[in-house]
Amino acid sequence: MPVDIRRDEAGTLALLLAAEACERATVLPLQSSVPVSEEFQNGEGFGYIVAFRANGTRGWKEKMVTSADSTTYKYRDETFPPLTPFEVKVGVYNNKGDGPFSTVVVIHSAEGEPREAPSDVKAYGISSSEIRVTWKAPNPGPGRPRGYEVSYWKDMEQEESGTKQRTVKNETSMVLTGLEDNSRYIVTVKGFNSIGQGPPAAAVTANTRKAPPAQPPANLVWMQEGNNVSLNWEPVKAKDNESDVIGYKVLLKQEGRGHDQVTRTINPSTMLSLPEGGTYIIEVRALSEGGEGAVSSQARVVTSSGVRAKSSQRSVHCAPPGLTWPAMLLLLLVPSASW
Repeated sequence: MPVDIRRDEAGTLALLLAAEACERATVLPLQSSVPVSEEFQNGEGFGYIVAFRANGTRGWKEKMVTSADSTTYKYRDETFPPLTPFEVKVGVYNNKGDGPFSTVVVIHSAEGEPREAPSDVKAYGISSSEIRVTWKAPNPGPGRPRGYEVSYWKDMEQEESGTKQRTVKNETSMVLTGLEDNSRYIVTVKGFNSIGQGPPAAAVTANTRKAPPAQPPANLVWMQEGNNVSLNWEPVKAKDNESDVIGYKVLLKQEGRGHDQVTRTINPSTMLSLPEGGTYIIEVRALSEGGEGAVSSQARVVTSSGVRAKSSQRSVHCAPPGLTWPAMLLLLLVPSASW
């Protein structure tokens, strides 16, 4: 007799009559990782008898599996819908006759591939190289998706030349990356599960943003008074093929420390407070709808630990492009009354 048919943690069977539905058909694959060993076959011509019937019916259908090493049997019946319950038992035979059957278990045919497409698909550019795609899951029912596949390709190109990405789980959004700037893309979404893929949703289009400004903030000038730094720079002007500047990002990082401080401003100036003594590096980038622009020359500010500069003294510095810090110039050191 074959080993008992029993369910494992995944809801399958040790000697398994699993359920796999194809379009307009119920397919039942029999799988077993524990075939009957040769010592218990007791003769030549050993094989299996797979018997099954839909719940509520009387007669058993029997199918013979002639190989003693077989672990799979598939049954297809187009008259049964997905999720139909079946009673299943597996027996053995050889040239001397039939052996006993295993215990009867009840299993269900699978849900089948997704039947409905995702709805309310939306796509919009969030940078010069990224598009965010969102959608709603189909209505609950047979053929539920276990994930989604997003296909996208550039306008004026063929779908076959596009790219496909799948969600890790059952998420209903995805960010497409590595795209060309200022370009139109066509996007479709479809559900999938272990059986197959469902129909795609209607295609939508989205444009990536123009590229961020290639020109970095220039003529960076800062005035240091104690642990406070007042920073100014020339405004960045975007070219026609670049995204308009909507602000600036100022990065303050202390040498030897992993923590960075980020300040955003819409003006070409800002005020920074250095939290403690040490050496600080300041960088500025333009912000745009296409992303962050090129980085400015670095400003290097040194403060003494536990010692603040006298309020009667201020120092003004600039960071001309291309100069290294040993060549940085102290432009002005005057009493505060003169300002």
